[in-house]
Amino acid sequence: MPNGIGACATDDINPEDLIRFDHAGATDAIYHAPDGRFYATAGLCTHENVHLCDGLVMGHLVECPKHNGQFDDRTGAAKRAPVCLNLKTFATRIQGDAVFIELP
Repeated sequence: MPNGIGACATDDINPEDLIRFDHAGATDAIYHAPDGRFYATAGLCTHENVHLCDGLVMGHLVECPKHNGQFDDRTGAAKRAPVCLNLKTFATRIQGDAVFIELP
């Protein structure tokens, strides 16, 4: 993973939760999914630019705290109105106890 950036420790994120990760002027979100895997997406809702880290995670869905739109943390797919634009997603990998994400 040539552009892998160390984002956090694996134990920084509780299962079925997410954290905010700011890097190079962008805000991303890193999720610890119920399947034990880690996923990363853009960190702002595509509807109102609200930080998703303030939202609720339910299984593989993250709910925006402003208007309750939902996204799939694995694919970034918009799953419930009012969101209709998908989130960008980023590959992740675990090395030791650290989560790395591949950013452009």
